Amino acid sequence: MKLQKLLSLTRQAIDEYGMIQENDKIAVGISGGKDSLTLLYALSCLRKFYPHKFDIVAVTVDLGFDNLNLDGIRKFCKERDVEYHVIKTQIAEVVFHIREESNPCSLCAKMRKGALNDAVKELGCNKVAYAHHKDDLLESMMMSFLFEGRIHTFAPVTYLDRSGITVIRPLLFLYEGDVKGFVKEYQLPVVKSPCPVDGSTKREDVKNLIGEINHQYPGAKARMIRAVLDDVVNVDKIHERKEQ
Repeated sequence: MKLQKLLSLTRQAIDEYGMIQENDKIAVGISGGKDSLTLLYALSCLRKFYPHKFDIVAVTVDLGFDNLNLDGIRKFCKERDVEYHVIKTQIAEVVFHIREESNPCSLCAKMRKGALNDAVKELGCNKVAYAHHKDDLLESMMMSFLFEGRIHTFAPVTYLDRSGITVIRPLLFLYEGDVKGFVKEYQLPVVKSPCPVDGSTKREDVKNLIGEINHQYPGAKARMIRAVLDDVVNVDKIHERKEQ
């Protein structure tokens, strides 16, 4: 995928859901994966010409794994003229050794988001950008349906009452395949996740299930995503208030 398409789709989502206002300071959560680096690239370009003036900072929550090398991301942020912060935590120790969680993803995600939100407030940001795309939207809905017995997914814009931070998702109009193409085209410095359960989670199982459905019924994934965007991510949920 070319840069022009990335910026066009990103701006469409931002404009449609009113994600960015004048003088916003937006923290971009950087995991080191393809999605977050693509989001950082897009926002670093858009801030140069977007009608509303905004600033961005990149933030990585270091979970405490020993084999995490962020040198490539530091260089990438410097090249994009983006301030970069690494938040050190002991989340991995708590989840895998102290609590010995059999299903570690839920607790890890909760603790990681808490650490990120605290850092965002300390940095003076009023918003945080997550790199969720169309595939994530559908996978979250399917996980909610299969494991919680309800039809629910994230909103494009979510205000967090407790922290006073607004979450935005500017990549919402991209497919995962678009992101993969962009990363390959522009050789972004993706860092492999050091988590020992990476690739063997419930989300990965749901991703594979959706892939099997789409293989058997070509075009099914696109139709399901369209249905979610039309019927679940509606106007009433754009500014969903959520305690976290």
